[in-house]
Amino acid sequence: MFTGIIEEIGKVAKIKRTANSYVLTIEAEKILQDIHLGDSIAVNGVCLTVTSFSGKQFSVDVMPETVKATSLNNVQTGTKVNLERAMAAGGRFGGHFVSGHIDGTGIIKRKQAFENAVYYEIEADPELLRYVIFRGSVAVDGTSLTVFEVSDTSFTLSLIPHTLSETVIGFKGSGDIVNLECDMIGKYVSHFIKNLGNEPQQMKKSGITQSFLEENGFY
Repeated sequence: MFTGIIEEIGKVAKIKRTANSYVLTIEAEKILQDIHLGDSIAVNGVCLTVTSFSGKQFSVDVMPETVKATSLNNVQTGTKVNLERAMAAGGRFGGHFVSGHIDGTGIIKRKQAFENAVYYEIEADPELLRYVIFRGSVAVDGTSLTVFEVSDTSFTLSLIPHTLSETVIGFKGSGDIVNLECDMIGKYVSHFIKNLGNEPQQMKKSGITQSFLEENGFY
């Protein structure tokens, strides 16, 4: 489990490719101060497992499904990536619940400066946009961000200077691909509603219906 608060920006030092998978070796500093074999590290929002490390870098395996489903398919030697260690049980929780399981990718459609903020409009599949709501949370390349506008084809974020300087989205612009993870709670609620007609008979007696959930803000 992650928070979407990026700890540092790392850099891809080496890529060892096979036919459909590869091993990434990433240069880092802060997260290497407390790292162990088997630890989970979110790399641009993708939960990966540490397989080896040294004082300056660590390596992770990227499976074929991850290559196919995320923007890690496009990384090259020198690519900057967001890094976050798994959330400590007693740590401060500053973002939102992020699993590190990417729902899909989006494309930056527009990047526009406005006073002390920069607007990013991100085009995404309608299947993902159904989970994106006004003033809701979304993880973009693993960064917890707040949505301030949603359309039928895209959503818009407003980034402050700190986020721009401390995460890789500040280096990205129109046409670039980003990893997207929609709000976990919204996905569970949606799944529950879709399956209301299929629950066991004893659950139907509870009085909780789809209309009840919609009337109380679960939609």
